[in-house]
Amino acid sequence: MALATIRGWQHRTPDTGHRTPDTGHRTPDTGCPSPEAASRTPEPGAPPVFGLSPDWLLADGSPVADALVLSHPEQLERLRTACPEAVPTAVLAGDPCFDRILAALPYRERFRRALDVRPGQRLVLLNSTWNPDSLFGDGGEDILPSLLPRLTAELPADEYRPAAVLHPNIWHGHGPGQIRVWLDRARRGGLALVDPLEGWRQALIAADAVIGDAGSVSYYAAALGTPVLMGASSPDGLDARSPVAAFVRQAPRLSPYAPLRAQLEALLDGPGRRQPRTVPGPAQLVSSAPGESATLLRGLFYRLIGIPEPEEPALLDPLPLPPYERVTRTAPMRVLTRLLGTGEIEVSRYADPRSEPAGDGDAHTAVHEDTLDPDKRELADVIFRYGTADDPRYGTPEEWTAEVLARHPYCALAALVTDRGGCTVRTRAGVLLRLSGAPAAADPAAYVSALYAWLAAGKAWEELAAGGMTVRTGSGGPHQVSVTPFTPVTPFTPVTPVTPVGMTHPGGPGGPNSPLTPPS
Repeated sequence: MALATIRGWQHRTPDTGHRTPDTGHRTPDTGCPSPEAASRTPEPGAPPVFGLSPDWLLADGSPVADALVLSHPEQLERLRTACPEAVPTAVLAGDPCFDRILAALPYRERFRRALDVRPGQRLVLLNSTWNPDSLFGDGGEDILPSLLPRLTAELPADEYRPAAVLHPNIWHGHGPGQIRVWLDRARRGGLALVDPLEGWRQALIAADAVIGDAGSVSYYAAALGTPVLMGASSPDGLDARSPVAAFVRQAPRLSPYAPLRAQLEALLDGPGRRQPRTVPGPAQLVSSAPGESATLLRGLFYRLIGIPEPEEPALLDPLPLPPYERVTRTAPMRVLTRLLGTGEIEVSRYADPRSEPAGDGDAHTAVHEDTLDPDKRELADVIFRYGTADDPRYGTPEEWTAEVLARHPYCALAALVTDRGGCTVRTRAGVLLRLSGAPAAADPAAYVSALYAWLAAGKAWEELAAGGMTVRTGSGGPHQVSVTPFTPVTPFTPVTPVTPVGMTHPGGPGGPNSPLTPPS
């Protein structure tokens, strides 16, 4: 919800559901206004509510603003109790931020594609506001540093797409360099870092679930019907009778040290998500005039200026389409595979897990060429990267795959993903294959791990070339993949594996005793 004081050209949007922090100066919650508080008589000695108290609204007993813009009548009732002198300046004009979100809802799939969310994947958006009780502040509990990499390590990469949006004041307070250092491990595991000014609304629209705190992003998510897990929910900074406080009390809690996947599945699929509310919730209290804020605000502005309003309709800028952000996981991937039938393989990939993932089947390691873990790369069963077929830096896919296998003698497969639907793979035996699926259906690197499982089981690639390959990733249904051999442009001489100085190899797939090793 938006609340603004207007005097001349000055405009501020305080977070009116929160008490004023005891900082000695006023610091409005910029960029992401939060919902306002319900009416109540302030407790003796309680700090004033942020944005609706006399300290904010009066100077020498008179209103400092010509107009106090509110988004819902419950704020007006709250104002009558907290600061009756300012009531004559109050104007109900809706919430332009929420109106822009509502207008952009039809473009949800575009926003999901911009974040490289594949069909069937679930986008989990972690968000934090900027005070000490926020998810990023943690109240000294250090939840976030462990939570971020766990999102990428515990959630199967092909079933979940994690993203994070941090309040602009967090970026300003700590600096972009420090924020990126703190988030580096999670970023290498596949976390998308959303622009806090221009991209958070689009990410919110695209999200399937939100992990957050008492900030406005969580409240807007609830207003859209998106399930929310409260990762930080300290009531200390909230007006106990505000809508945001009521929401925080009702929202399910994240258990930060329990397995994340089970909690998210319960949130997304559990019966509690669809239970009817018995009291008005965020959808009713964000704005009393959804879709009308532009008209109401412009009318107010022109009345204050004292000139006729234009005849053209008042409109808000639409939310822009964010730039495409491809998922690039450079953290080592631990992959579980199961052969289900003729040409059918199940694949579950986990980025940088701290322990061996639970599940049936065989396991192998797939590593991006640019990983920061050279030891894992040296012993990887699959090495891949994302690029284009005509990038002169890597040469052709035939040249790059040959170079990788020559450099890494224990690697069984090298794959260059050149588009959203396919990749070029070279086996240790020197066979060059093209794997092709539906564009954007799944990450082609998952197809490579499926091919590896098939070959490691002693089966022939010719069977897949004849009948095709079906890859199940747990999201979006089965993926049909064609396996096509072709003659390489650049000849490749199979390399006999040689153990590098100071290293040993367990003799697994790709090593000297593997069926994927070429004959000597």
